[in-house]
Amino acid sequence: MHKRLAWGIAVTGGISPASITLASGWNMPVGVTEVSREIYSLHMLIFWICVVIGVLVFGVMFYSLYRYRRSKGAKATNFHENTVVEIFWTAIPLLILVAMAVPATATLKKMYDASESEIDIMITGHQWRWQYAYLNNEVDFFSNITTPAEQISGTESKTEHYLLEVDQPLVLPIDRKVRLLMTSADVIHSWWVPELGIKKDAVPGYVNEAWVQIDEPGIYRGQCAELCGKNHGFMPAVVKAVEQEEFETWLAAREEETAAASSGIDREWELSELMERGEKVYASICAACHMPDGTGNPPTFPALAGNTELMNDLDRHINTVLNGVSGSAMPAFAGNFNPIELAAVITYERNAWGEASGEVIQPKDIQALLK
Repeated sequence: MHKRLAWGIAVTGGISPASITLASGWNMPVGVTEVSREIYSLHMLIFWICVVIGVLVFGVMFYSLYRYRRSKGAKATNFHENTVVEIFWTAIPLLILVAMAVPATATLKKMYDASESEIDIMITGHQWRWQYAYLNNEVDFFSNITTPAEQISGTESKTEHYLLEVDQPLVLPIDRKVRLLMTSADVIHSWWVPELGIKKDAVPGYVNEAWVQIDEPGIYRGQCAELCGKNHGFMPAVVKAVEQEEFETWLAAREEETAAASSGIDREWELSELMERGEKVYASICAACHMPDGTGNPPTFPALAGNTELMNDLDRHINTVLNGVSGSAMPAFAGNFNPIELAAVITYERNAWGEASGEVIQPKDIQALLK
């Protein structure tokens, strides 16, 4: 908790927070971008200025308390106003502030300059996952937390990257300037990756802008830094930086997957196929509220297992998943998943936990409803 508090204070001051992986946990990371290194240098400069000021001020104060203490017979002198002193204690702090403001302003200008980017990516916050869309390519996917529910509940020991692991990280090439456009589909989120020197709010109906150029390949982990709801702590942001050649190979593969998914909407799917895919979708997003075993958390999150009212009304079930429930915590998922994933998760919910209805919801039927 004390580390998160320190990170929050650092961010509020425009400084990248302490690294999650830093051994000591007391300082912020140097980072793997030019901007993050400038932020670190600026942080250390201002830190030492504050140290010097603190030593001088408290040194004089404690010396005066000791040297002119009453037990030694010291008597206070009565005086009023001193123009020279007043000029000095106004001018000196002003000069110190200017000395700190000049490099800080230069760094801030660089942080806000997202021009001449080579790649544009739209980042959209959802409760509680991130959506990444590569605007120059046909690649669009969601990134969901993969920390097992058993670790969250405490029945299993926590791993190294507890709450900071996802199924699909944001993949970026090194040595290329990437512009990040950030918005939200529901509430205010905040995309924060400390080692990249980025923390930017994702606000509904508004697009914020940031940029990054990573120098070193690796995996860099962060999370949502805004209190965005019940599962705020389960919304990690993970970036995988790779060489340009590897990035191009990955991008081409993702484009093929997108095309294959689109073509798969029209074919007839087997129950086993939809159950396998639906289980993954349910675990990634539905289980957080309705529990992995479908027992829910009434009354806010009703049980799905044994819910005869829902299972006896297929149209209602489909409409609930696609359009949500007004005035409740159930959001609409029509715009969050493709027809195959939507059909799969509905099929899974109607056949899991002993229901075994045998119903198969075909992706083409969901596609027709979405149109």
